[in-house]
Amino acid sequence: MRDPLNNLSPLDGRYGLKVDELRPYFSEAALMKHRLLVEVEWFIFLCNKAKLKGTKVWKPAELKQLRSLYEFFDMVDATRVKEIESTTNHDVKAIEYLMKEKLRGSNFEPYLEFVHFGCTSEDINNLSYGLMLKGAVENVLLPAMTGVAELLYEMGKKYKKVPMMSRTHGQPASPTTLGKELVNVVARLERQLRSLKQVEVLGKMNGAVGNFNAHISAYPKENWVDLSTKFIQFLGLTANHYTTQIESHDYFAEMFDGIARYNTILMDLDKDVWSYISLGYFKQRLKKGEVGSSTMPHKVNPIDFENSEGNLGMANAILKHFSEKLPISRLQRDLTDSTVVRNMGMGLGHSLLAYKSCLKGLHKLELNEKVMAADLDANWELLAEPIQTVMRRHRVENAYEQLKELTRGKKVNKKTVHKFVDGLSIPATDKKRLKSLTPSTYIGLATELVDSYKPDFLSS
Repeated sequence: MRDPLNNLSPLDGRYGLKVDELRPYFSEAALMKHRLLVEVEWFIFLCNKAKLKGTKVWKPAELKQLRSLYEFFDMVDATRVKEIESTTNHDVKAIEYLMKEKLRGSNFEPYLEFVHFGCTSEDINNLSYGLMLKGAVENVLLPAMTGVAELLYEMGKKYKKVPMMSRTHGQPASPTTLGKELVNVVARLERQLRSLKQVEVLGKMNGAVGNFNAHISAYPKENWVDLSTKFIQFLGLTANHYTTQIESHDYFAEMFDGIARYNTILMDLDKDVWSYISLGYFKQRLKKGEVGSSTMPHKVNPIDFENSEGNLGMANAILKHFSEKLPISRLQRDLTDSTVVRNMGMGLGHSLLAYKSCLKGLHKLELNEKVMAADLDANWELLAEPIQTVMRRHRVENAYEQLKELTRGKKVNKKTVHKFVDGLSIPATDKKRLKSLTPSTYIGLATELVDSYKPDFLSS
């Protein structure tokens, strides 16, 4: 048996346990199982729903027997598929032969020619991949993605009143609150989550070039468009009848682009949190036994956010290739999509790994309000903005230029600011209000904006 230490991909080696949830969807055995599911359900549909002439309506016990073929599909079955494929050199045909092999000698045997009836391989493949992707996104990816947004929202509410100096171009800028900055990210992530949930997973069951040619030749009076639609909807997918031999994969691009956009936003967060840790705004909870550096014992590195950032980059490189490549197929069919689509688990695996790393890092953060407060108190020049804005309101000439002269490239303090305000020709009430401001209280509507944001997941 191959040692995991010899795996080519770290997703199956070093990080294997962290992406186990995706194996029921994207392993080769999972692909076999989903193909068998489609083959079995199509056979049942033709017999029990379409009731094609020459078929038989199966009783509940017989239906249970048929469905047990994929419900109890195991590694023995998967190994047998590979044995058959070694002869056929065709993976989908191997699934058909396995199904027939298991049903021989039973009351299904006289009807085995209705297995894979009217199908091209892509009728089975596209529905299988659609079910795999839909299941993985709904049951694994979206919960993890939503989990990140939920934790950030909780932190945003918790820290909504904690003042923090902004940095634009890396330089001190108007204060905000930590909570507001986190909720900014939540709003961005949630928009992508809404978009992702709206993507329809399409499927086709219309034959070799999409026109039901073979179906009509055998049963010319059947409404094959309607039957195909009903079958695809039964599987939980949306029917697409305007295809070549393959379903066009446009929804793949929509899905993967949506995940990639989410990933890009999360990468932005990873970089920012990394910077806040570097600035001392956050400390990280220590874990006994962990080492930050092989030579510098004092170090506590932001490795979770670095791991997340790196895996998001890997994921997006793969996902963007999917989006660019999969909707393209020469004429009615070429096989370049086949080898590419098998790597869906790679793109989504690196994504899942990144979400878990980010969550782990966020849970380890401890706020250092003293450092944040000291940073603000050391930058009274931040109040140049409100002072010159109030001066403009009262039409004081060269308001901006006066504050530029006072503060640009200089460090000022409370005394300097108050002396400048006292010398202004503006109403006393405005002078009092300006002098009541500190860098820590000049946060605008940051707190109110956090309170007014109600994410979708609160109602779900």
